[in-house]
Amino acid sequence: MGWQFEDFDLVDGRESEPEEPRRRSPGAWLLGALVGVVTLVVITSLVLSMIGVYAFLDDEAPASFRASRSGPSPADLRNANYRPSDWQIASPQLAPTPTALPPELIEQADLEYTLLANLYERANPSVVNIEVVSGFHRATDIIDSSGSGFVYDDQGHIVTNAHVVRNAEEVIVTFSMGYVATAEVIGVDDYSDLAVIKVDPSEVPLVPLPLGDSNLLQVGQRVVAIGNPFGLQGSMTTGIISALGRSLPSAELLDTSYAGYSNPSIIQIDAAVNPGNSGGPLLNSQGEVVGVNTAIRTENGGFQGIAFAVPSNTLRRVIPQLIEGGQVRYSWLGISTPSTPRGSFNLGLVADALGLPVRQGVLISEVFADSPADRAGLQSGTQRSVVRGIEIPVDADVIVAINGSTVNDIDDLVAYLVENTSPGDVVTLTIVRGNQTLDLDVTLGVRP
Repeated sequence: MGWQFEDFDLVDGRESEPEEPRRRSPGAWLLGALVGVVTLVVITSLVLSMIGVYAFLDDEAPASFRASRSGPSPADLRNANYRPSDWQIASPQLAPTPTALPPELIEQADLEYTLLANLYERANPSVVNIEVVSGFHRATDIIDSSGSGFVYDDQGHIVTNAHVVRNAEEVIVTFSMGYVATAEVIGVDDYSDLAVIKVDPSEVPLVPLPLGDSNLLQVGQRVVAIGNPFGLQGSMTTGIISALGRSLPSAELLDTSYAGYSNPSIIQIDAAVNPGNSGGPLLNSQGEVVGVNTAIRTENGGFQGIAFAVPSNTLRRVIPQLIEGGQVRYSWLGISTPSTPRGSFNLGLVADALGLPVRQGVLISEVFADSPADRAGLQSGTQRSVVRGIEIPVDADVIVAINGSTVNDIDDLVAYLVENTSPGDVVTLTIVRGNQTLDLDVTLGVRP
């Protein structure tokens, strides 16, 4: 559409006043007529110059000025060396296509995917979807939360996360084959974030998954996660192990009264894990369970490339105790180490400042009264110093090994106690006290 003058206002906002018509003098009329004639002559001259001389040629003009329409003469053909051509229009045809690769080469290229497909077919029948109704919604049967789990044995025991079934009043289990059964909560362990539920083995077909050895895992190794993210049953994702030996405050996330105890030997993976995957198995390429998917590190509530799993060797210690007695008894030493806002204390940061002969180990900052460590004679030191903003005991014992296994920090020590000991066991601690390296026996107690 065109602009309309009435659409615009003057910049200063004032309205213009009408003007009176002006009268022109005879001299002005004469001057205007003269300018018009001159302009017409100039335009005519320009047009004629563009047309060119051909506009004025008559029929008697020399032939050299006329366009020749006859074909080339024999002399022209001889001079130009014209000759017949063999060129022909090509007949329509398909563009060349590559030859298909040999079937055996394709099979080799697809071996990895064949492995994954076979693993899924073997493992998925063991993976279940778990829906939980809490006491608040018991009267209405509204599902409060959901997660994953897997069949542990042929007696109907199913492993999942503690945070999936904690405080559940009713648990509904759905198998990949379509079977649905109610389950009973057998035991929940907040420290490891593991739990056991049980279905009637006569009601559903049970396919237990084998357990692998999580101590054999390596960073970069392929792992497979199967679960029910967002309720999408039987979803499989793949990835690698990103790191080993992480720790999580699993119990503290469920109940702040657990502050001070961590879940050790956690496996970090990059396989996609989302809400609903909790409790599902983490598998190696052999189809063995090497972990239980438990948590993600996220800033937006969704997967951001970092997920965590409880190792299978922790499961080996915890699940039998839950099945037998409904609870887990952990070994307890009764010490603490300096606390830092960045996580576990690193002895190497203060070793030089304190003049310590070792750069790895567990520096004891406190020995709890009447604890196994207290009865064994471990010392937390009598003097304190602030190093890098951390209050450090200057003359305390440093634990460098347990039963001959080197410990780099408190996470290593806790991992060894969880995976290899029970309350009442006697362990040998190797400590550094001043310039001496000593061994002493400690009878472990029960974690309070």
